[in-house]
Amino acid sequence: MKTEKKPEVYWTLLNHEGWSLYLAATEQGLCFVGSQDQPWEELSEWASQRMPGSSLIQDDARLQPYVTELIAYFDGAKDRFSIPLDVRGTPFQLAVWDALCQIPLGQTRTYSDIAEQIQKPAAVRAVGAAIGANPVLIAVPCHRVIGKNGALTGYRGGMEMKEVLLSHEGVESPAGRRALRA
Repeated sequence: MKTEKKPEVYWTLLNHEGWSLYLAATEQGLCFVGSQDQPWEELSEWASQRMPGSSLIQDDARLQPYVTELIAYFDGAKDRFSIPLDVRGTPFQLAVWDALCQIPLGQTRTYSDIAEQIQKPAAVRAVGAAIGANPVLIAVPCHRVIGKNGALTGYRGGMEMKEVLLSHEGVESPAGRRALRA
């Protein structure tokens, strides 16, 4: 009888100029980017839910290419990611996550925009749920999705992290957008 090998998930803690977040990858690519300043449990709970039976193995060297790209993004030297991703989801979720990757740095889209882009205009709430399930924050830029009225909306990493990322990319805060419209 053949025994199935448990999936191995390698992880590291990225610490860079105020950023502290866990990263995880499989042999296929980056599979998890944690929320700012969250404990190890965020990663371990995600792994137990999304990759049951996986072994979590700290491997800073294996994760270095991912760390390097994220640091380049944080330092303003990178506007698109070229690292391989290993995101697992339903076909709908994958379509939403792909649409998110097409939002250029410094721009935002609404949930309705994403629903239209994937040709499911009535699925705005489902788009929101798929965005909320995005396992690779920053690399799949769900922080670039805002409410139809221009307001910041929910974010797995927290609203402060979302606002910091958008500000880093040159997107004005909601208060600044409101002032410009007045």
